[in-house]
Amino acid sequence: MISMSSQYRIIAVCTGNICRSPMAELMLAEAFRAERLTGAVVDSAGTTAYEAGRPIDPRAARKLTAHNIASDRHVAREWQPEWFASRELVLALDVDHYGWLRQAAPDQESLAKIRMLRSFDAALADKDPLEQGIEDPWYGGHTDFDTTWNLIRASIPGIVQHVRTELQRRDGQHHGSEGQRVRSIS
Repeated sequence: MISMSSQYRIIAVCTGNICRSPMAELMLAEAFRAERLTGAVVDSAGTTAYEAGRPIDPRAARKLTAHNIASDRHVAREWQPEWFASRELVLALDVDHYGWLRQAAPDQESLAKIRMLRSFDAALADKDPLEQGIEDPWYGGHTDFDTTWNLIRASIPGIVQHVRTELQRRDGQHHGSEGQRVRSIS
């Protein structure tokens, strides 16, 4: 089991925090559990307060439940600017969220944390962010939620690997300085 000294915090961001971003949050949390990445923490938010206080969309909940992922505790919330400082990775679900987050970023360090979720999909990694969005399934039907599930799922292995690498790097930095002082080459 990989357990690191500090947590790597991720937040998924969409518009209302009832469809795409909670699906990404819960799917990632499940993937981190399955991979035993106990140092990874994920949550989600919306760029607006339209849905704040509401549960996950029933169609998103149904899709997650079909894969044994519980969503009954999710409550939509609006993005807070101070979260730039407390998250290592900010995942935008669509291009409008990406642009909104980039405009809201208070500094270069915050800008560097913002990525399109699908930039972690190996098939899209070299594409422009404008080609990496996930359209809002809220306006559609069950097949739109299936598509959202599939697009998020395709990005999960890349995100898991990214987080694993970051946690190992952090752990190496934490233990590396001590190890350098006591290391012997003889």
